[in-house]
Amino acid sequence: MKTIIIEDEYPAAERLQRLIGRVDPTIEVLAVLDSIEAAGKWFEENRPPDLIFSDIQLSDGLSFDIFRQNLVTSPVIFTTSYDEYAIRAFKVKSIDYLLKPVKLEELHEALAKFRAIRHDFARDERTQRMEALLDSLPTATNGRPDKKYKQRFLVKTGEQLLPVTEEEIAYFLTANEMVLLTRTDGKKFLVDYTLEQLEKLLNPEVFFRLNRQLLAHVRTVRKIHPYFNGKLKLQLSPETGEEVLVSRDKAPEFKRWMEGQAGEG
Repeated sequence: MKTIIIEDEYPAAERLQRLIGRVDPTIEVLAVLDSIEAAGKWFEENRPPDLIFSDIQLSDGLSFDIFRQNLVTSPVIFTTSYDEYAIRAFKVKSIDYLLKPVKLEELHEALAKFRAIRHDFARDERTQRMEALLDSLPTATNGRPDKKYKQRFLVKTGEQLLPVTEEEIAYFLTANEMVLLTRTDGKKFLVDYTLEQLEKLLNPEVFFRLNRQLLAHVRTVRKIHPYFNGKLKLQLSPETGEEVLVSRDKAPEFKRWMEGQAGEG
């Protein structure tokens, strides 16, 4: 197994390297990187490792910036002196979150966890490659590859991957720090995107960000009711189980979108 360590404190990096050797002498540490800049350069010039150990607070910022730039596909075990970043850590491909000084038994457990779910991360990468391949296929409307907007998603159902086309999607909904794709038949699937990312990937003539929790297909909106303070209350199909509101500020844009005038002011 090949790994790298992202850590700006030399004693901490040296100690972690010794502990890794004690837990599993076969693990090869390819590099110790002390900054976001150094890590970014390394990822541009090298194949991704099997696993990353990363501190969070580095000399030139938070290591989350490395992963936000989409340079990294490897799973991460975070090591830090602070527990305030735990929730953000698990929004990236995090295996575990270890507080310094890292204890031998905790490192052992984290590596065992990685080995247990390693195949899932490999399957996620295959999923992304297959999605890219599906998106390159000719669309039914023009017979040419659609280079602008995402047309299909691959979702997990058990041990299988299931393709879902744009026309099968009712909406994307955030729940408990996760994003769920809901099909028109009401079935839900976890997707590895944020709503902000999906807004950029999907056709704005077809999908609209109703509020902080919902990104919906135009076909999903069944009824629109005036609500308090200029808001709009929507009836979606399938129903979300919660009240769906569009803010007063967003209501005019939403109405234009429903009339097929997306992007017009």
